[in-house]
Amino acid sequence: MTAKLSLQAALADPAQLSVTWELVPGQGAREKAQEHLVKMAELAAKDAKINAVTITDNPGGKSAIAVYAMAVEAKRLGIDPLVHFTGKDKNRNALESELYALERAGIENLLVMTGDYPVSGYSGNAKPVFDFDAVHVLRLIGKMNDSTYTKLAPTHFFAGAVVSPFKSTEAETMAQYYKLHKKVANGSRFIITQLGYDARKFDELKKYVMLNNLAVPLIGNIFVLSLPVARMMNKNLIPGCVVTDSLVARLEEEAAHSNKRELQLLRAARQYAVLKGLQYDGVNIGGHGLSYQDVQFIMEKGEELSSNWQDIAAAEFNHPQAGGFYFFEEDAATGLNTCQPADRRRTGPGRTSLKQSLMNMVHGVAFDQQSPLYPANRAAARYIDKSWLKQPFTGAEYITKTITNECRFCGDCAMHELGFICPMSQCPKQQRNGACGGSRDGWCEVYPGKQKCIYVKMYEEFKGRGREDRMKEKYMPPCNWDLHRTSSWLNYFNGRDYNNNKD
Repeated sequence: MTAKLSLQAALADPAQLSVTWELVPGQGAREKAQEHLVKMAELAAKDAKINAVTITDNPGGKSAIAVYAMAVEAKRLGIDPLVHFTGKDKNRNALESELYALERAGIENLLVMTGDYPVSGYSGNAKPVFDFDAVHVLRLIGKMNDSTYTKLAPTHFFAGAVVSPFKSTEAETMAQYYKLHKKVANGSRFIITQLGYDARKFDELKKYVMLNNLAVPLIGNIFVLSLPVARMMNKNLIPGCVVTDSLVARLEEEAAHSNKRELQLLRAARQYAVLKGLQYDGVNIGGHGLSYQDVQFIMEKGEELSSNWQDIAAAEFNHPQAGGFYFFEEDAATGLNTCQPADRRRTGPGRTSLKQSLMNMVHGVAFDQQSPLYPANRAAARYIDKSWLKQPFTGAEYITKTITNECRFCGDCAMHELGFICPMSQCPKQQRNGACGGSRDGWCEVYPGKQKCIYVKMYEEFKGRGREDRMKEKYMPPCNWDLHRTSSWLNYFNGRDYNNNKD
């Protein structure tokens, strides 16, 4: 009998394809959803091929039972839980408290992500928090693991993150990959893809990771797709999940068959085979109402089909987005990618706006430490900071930046690092280290068709200046809320802002 490996051990073994099974806890404490999760976790614990069960955290932005409670039950039953860990509903102190609780319970596997924007709650929509983005959380976990944040005993978390290669535009794709660099640099030990059905995009991510020496295991996401869910994803009603018109059309054809459920499971098994053929390190299997027998079928049939994975990829997972961007040139022989990156000088120009150019010029003159005026400006700011001028100066800054950037008065301004686009006012999730995975065709997840993702605009602006690579380079600390409603200009010159953050 094959010994059951932990998720960490399975991902470390190149001969293994790790398997995680995604379970959704749902609302309530002892409802059908929770009892189903416990029953499925118990069956998974007895199967040596399933290394962990993934437990979601308020998916879709709706409240559900705390993931911690169900993770403890899964662990008691003998299966490794992989806990979705998001910052959408908790500030940094609440996140830290939850990490201590997970450590005490011996729950080590975490999938760190931004999380879906809250959409419903008691007596109205819940207030979104987003105090920390995924990169901040990974950095905190790393410091807790090596005891550099506190003098406490080290924690033992095995934390991973998420990336979406399934983006239609160059700007969105590169924003995802640039944030991936930051996630790996700040401690992500594995990466799980978001949901899509384009084999060339799965191949793109694998080749991108290899090209950039990002030594991190990749787990491909497999979702058993029904027609109603496919239509929702196609209409962008489930953020971050990409189902194209061609795939919906195929599901509509299958809907007339009496064995449509078997066809859905077979598609998942074929995707398993493709991911194994692409040399992914693991698969994450999910879908509404999946039984243990369904998961068994996907694994067993997927193994059986894996020798024919290239033909399957070409026939079953050729669902590109119309006019979609690919990082690598196409391999005409396989329909996948060559190892030659596309020439992004030819994939579309960047843009430079007059507003950004003016703000860049002003910043260079007034705030750049290499500016001849910097010493005088710093001396003036230090004088103002201790005089009666402080309050009117702060008010003048607020009015100016409200007009130009819809300032939210955080006092810890970093917009000059981000193409002079304020993430506190212009990103509903207030992301300071890169885009979340929820955008579609360049539009913000929360305001589709109304507001472009700020990291799309940022990429286009930086590309216009030939500086787009900087989006992957600098870690941006979280806002220090001690500085809320104070002058960020005075904080900068007096050494109080993020530039002096010792994190």
